[in-house]
Amino acid sequence: MYKNPVPTVDIIIEMNDGIVVIERKNEPYGWALPGGFVDYGETVEQAAIREVKEETNLDISNLMQFKVYSDPKRDPRLHTISIVFIGKSKGVLKAGDDAGNAIVVNPEYMTLSLVFDHKKIIEDYLKFKEKNFSGE
Repeated sequence: MYKNPVPTVDIIIEMNDGIVVIERKNEPYGWALPGGFVDYGETVEQAAIREVKEETNLDISNLMQFKVYSDPKRDPRLHTISIVFIGKSKGVLKAGDDAGNAIVVNPEYMTLSLVFDHKKIIEDYLKFKEKNFSGE
């Protein structure tokens, strides 16, 4: 039997000059970017759209693939590979599914403790924004 990494998605949702994070109801507990496992038969883009709707009640547009994160230790439960997307939000933010809370935070001043490798993802996102949108 082959043992392969499990595909997941995480989404950086840009909203009101910040990004959306959720408080997880399930282990590992803590704050995270919205996201989850890719279901059999769906594309990673479809998974991203579905997970955002389930966890935040938001619709996303301008979905753009950002980076892939594959460190075998990124998720303490099992080896996952996350395809991370960036998208703009539409709708009213409201926690749902396995999210206990959903808030918008300024990523430059975030003091929340993040699970998985989401702190690194957000740091990479900030570097990307600075490099690509700083007006240089």
